[in-house]
Amino acid sequence: MKYPVKIIALDLDDTLLKEDLSISDYTVSVLQQACRKGIYVTLSSGRTENAILPHVRRLDIAGFETGRYMIALNGSSIYDMHLRRQIYSRTVEPDILVAAAREAKKRKLYSEVYDATTIYVPEDNEWTQLDVRLSGLKMQVVPEYEEFMQKGHPKMLIPGEPEELQKLKPVLQEMFGSRAVIFTSKPYFLEIMPANAGKGEALQWLAETHLGLPRTATMAFGDSFNDESMIRYAVHSVCMKNGVPEMQSAAAHISDYTNNEDGVAHFIEDYVL
Repeated sequence: MKYPVKIIALDLDDTLLKEDLSISDYTVSVLQQACRKGIYVTLSSGRTENAILPHVRRLDIAGFETGRYMIALNGSSIYDMHLRRQIYSRTVEPDILVAAAREAKKRKLYSEVYDATTIYVPEDNEWTQLDVRLSGLKMQVVPEYEEFMQKGHPKMLIPGEPEELQKLKPVLQEMFGSRAVIFTSKPYFLEIMPANAGKGEALQWLAETHLGLPRTATMAFGDSFNDESMIRYAVHSVCMKNGVPEMQSAAAHISDYTNNEDGVAHFIEDYVL
């Protein structure tokens, strides 16, 4: 059976990317075929635009009309590479950022906010250095950190030991209620996002509002909790074979192969192309 897909949103880590963060020639070929057939291929990641760009370049799809968009910062931003500008943005309210940073600090945890090129932190630490290595972004220490947060930012990340983050998560959820979305993207990354601004909301805006595509033409691949809104929105949602059980239960499909086995490319070749 072939699914009538017009847009495919792809999470990066543990979905499109292998463990070593590479993308195979086979996957590149399949995704370029999709673009040539008029299917929009959109990378959708918690990373910033600049941290997504190397993977766009590896796929070599930005030159296609159907490869021009990327969803960044877990849905807080959509960037049009042909226009070279952001076309959609959402931010976390400053008082939420400040309160979350203070609560993290009380627990001897760090917090971070972002722009397209830089991770901003109140002080250097090993957890942010890990994020720098994973994302390829640079780090900048901001002494007046609370003042810096007053302009609002697309997201805040609190990195740390998973057991400590699991204790903090319900506290922040109780503090902010429906004003923010809080989840773990990796066991050691707790993320704070604007309300109603996940990957699913961004994909819906891009597909329906911007491109005029019906929801029935949407496909999304993911593996973890930051992909949940995208997996619940896309009619043809796919959780990776290596994905967390909760997302496998939420998705319409589970890939036959893991991220290390080109699971995305196999599924698209078998059920779309």
